[in-house]
Order: sequence, then structure tokens, then C-alpha cells
Amino acid sequence: MDLRIFTEPQQGASYDTQLALARRAEDLGFDAFFRSDHFLRMGGGDPLPGPTDSWVTLAGLARETTTIRLGTLVTSATFRLPGMLAVQVAQVDAMSGGRVEFGLGAGWMAAEHTAYGVPFPEKRFGLFEEQLEIITGLWGTPVGERFSYDGAHYQLTDSPALPKPVQHPLPIIIGGGGARRTPRLAARFAHEYNQGFPEKSSVPVLRDRVRRACEEIGRDPDTMVQSVAFVACVGADDAEVARRAAAIGREVAELREHGLAGTPGEVVDGLRALAGHGITRVYLQCLDMLDLEHLDLIAAEVMPHVTW
Repeated sequence: MDLRIFTEPQQGASYDTQLALARRAEDLGFDAFFRSDHFLRMGGGDPLPGPTDSWVTLAGLARETTTIRLGTLVTSATFRLPGMLAVQVAQVDAMSGGRVEFGLGAGWMAAEHTAYGVPFPEKRFGLFEEQLEIITGLWGTPVGERFSYDGAHYQLTDSPALPKPVQHPLPIIIGGGGARRTPRLAARFAHEYNQGFPEKSSVPVLRDRVRRACEEIGRDPDTMVQSVAFVACVGADDAEVARRAAAIGREVAELREHGLAGTPGEVVDGLRALAGHGITRVYLQCLDMLDLEHLDLIAAEVMPHVTW
């Protein structure tokens, strides 16, 4: 099982804070460092230092780390035009030496669009699908050939379809709990299907939807990486668990039920249960980005028992 660190920098993290966490995660042997793509803090609290752009941040991290994989859960299709986004992601992949993974979603938070003057169409799934078609089309067009696209939302004419990512193909991550359209898009485009903060009882249900969607188009469902994301709150003892839960404004009982929380042994049990459902990758959402010792504990007491 791969363990990845997932962060929410819009809650109050500078680039330097993110860099420190990414470097610690790399040093400790975590598989990847991922961040959200948001521009507005959720809930109360100190608004400083303000948001950071996900792909600008990842470009910096690409040059200041060496081995850890980097990506988004997930880039919002509403924030960037697909042609420019294809250029950005390909460039960051090159800057990292081929360590980028690209999560893309339809976007959901209306308030951040209003706050920064970004259009937020009521219906976004068609826009999302076209972005996937365009970005994969641009990356997949052979060098020297041109790419054109005539869709309901976007039109491209004679694009040189450059630059190309270092990775061929660059891994794409699609997530969500939709019953029909999301599994079908994942089956068509994704290397990985991610369940973001699901009810634990629904994990096999969502897994099987995507597996069926793969079978329907003749794709081997075992070629799809199955992953989940959960809030992590790990402590050496109950007192430390309670301290870390309080630091992120959450209740221990709620985190144990809906996240991966408790002592290392409890969290290992939770991860092994997920592995029993076919989950091979877990994103540990670490909400206190200044608590580097949290990563130290997970790496020392959890990781050795679940990574193979």
C-alpha cells in the first residue's frame, strides 16, 4: 500500500510551509505529496497568508525535491483553460523529472469563484469531460502533428500540441461518488480512481462501480489503481490523539469513525481493512501543516506495517 501526504494549503499555509512538509515527507519515504486546488479558506480562523496557486506551488516543489511524486486532489476544471492547463502540467512534469500526477475534477465551491471573479457555471460535468478529452488529446498527439477540437465548451484549431509531459502517459486521477458518469470517465481516462472521504462502508460499492465501468469498455479493471483519502490523526497514545484532533478543530470519536485516527495500531488496522477492499493507495490528509512530528510518527509506527 502506498501512503501519500495530502494537504489543504488554502487553510493557511505559505509556500515555505508546504515545502517543509513536502521535504519531510520525502525524507521519510512517503510515496507522494499532494495538495488541494482551492483559493478560499473553509471555516473560520486566521485568513493569512492567503491562498497559493496549486501549479505554481508544484512547480517550485518540483525543483526543490528530488524523488517524491507530486500532484493535486484535484485541479478544478473551472479555474484554467484546458490548453493552458495541459502546458502547465507538462512543464511541471518536466521540471520534476517525471514525478507529476494529475487529478482533475469539475469544481464545486461557488464562493471561491465569486471571491476571485471566476465564472462558475451551474452545469460543469460537460466542461470537465471536454477538458479531459482536450488535455489527453494534446499530450497524445504525435510530435509534428496538429490537434484540433470542436466541442460545446472549447474549440482548438491546429494546436502544435506542445510541450509533452516526460511521462507517457502521465497518470490521471479522477474521483467522486457519482453512480454513472464519474465511473465511466474514470474508465476512459484515469490511471487511478480516488474516493475522497467516503463512508467506509461505501468503499467496496464505489470500487465495484468503477470496475464494472472498466469491464463495459473492455478495459481490465485491475489496471485501475483504487485509492481513498481520509483525514489522518495519529498519536502515540490517546492524549496525543486528542491533542492533534483539537489542533484541527475535530472530535476524536468523529475522526475515528470517519477518518484514520487513533494510535498507530488502530490506524494500521484501518489501513489493512482498506487493503482488504482492494485499496492500494491512501492519501493521508494532514490538516496541521506545521506538525512535522505527525509525519515522523506515521512513518515510524504505521508505514512499516502497511507498505509492501
